[in-house]
Amino acid sequence: MNKLSAEDVLKLSPVMPVVVIEDAALAEPLARVLLAAGINTIEVTLRTPAALDAIKAITKSAPEMIVGAGTVLNVKDLDAAKEAGARYALSPGGTPKLLKAARNAPIPFIPGVSTSSEIMRGLDQGYTHFKLFPAEQLGGVSTLKALAGPFPSVRFCPTGSITPEKASAYLALDNVLCVGGSWVASAKNIMAQDWAAIETSAKQAAALR
Repeated sequence: MNKLSAEDVLKLSPVMPVVVIEDAALAEPLARVLLAAGINTIEVTLRTPAALDAIKAITKSAPEMIVGAGTVLNVKDLDAAKEAGARYALSPGGTPKLLKAARNAPIPFIPGVSTSSEIMRGLDQGYTHFKLFPAEQLGGVSTLKALAGPFPSVRFCPTGSITPEKASAYLALDNVLCVGGSWVASAKNIMAQDWAAIETSAKQAAALR
């Protein structure tokens, strides 16, 4: 299995589904629906007790799905995600300890940023790809346009309150490789096993770029 770079990860799909899974038994069918709709990556957030088991289930039963771990808040989370089989990891922010540890991890790590200073600290640590979070609350498209001037080599995955209607404007920016979208597979639809609704949203997301 080839190691991915952060650039590879953010180019997998125009929309990275950001999911909250309460029941690990639903992870495989969710992955299958997304794959059938043309999306080959998923960010499973570490917000529930089932998250790591969900990552393991997808890795084992749907290996063609490239699964990542989101909401990685510390080194312990990073290690657990790696052991569960995650191919990459993302965070809403980044502490000095986490940024340092993740540079030596066998999977790419994409830290979250919300200010120019955080981007500069990330660049100092060797990072060039970031999650802008929470994107809409930080000014969205206009903020990313402004950041392109002083940081021409930086690439982003903006995440946070982005809707299907707003996604295209983000994806039109040169410094945006993908957007994070919780609308593709909402926690409500996953728990209800409304695979038809998820497939419809996923197909629309896959066609955005």
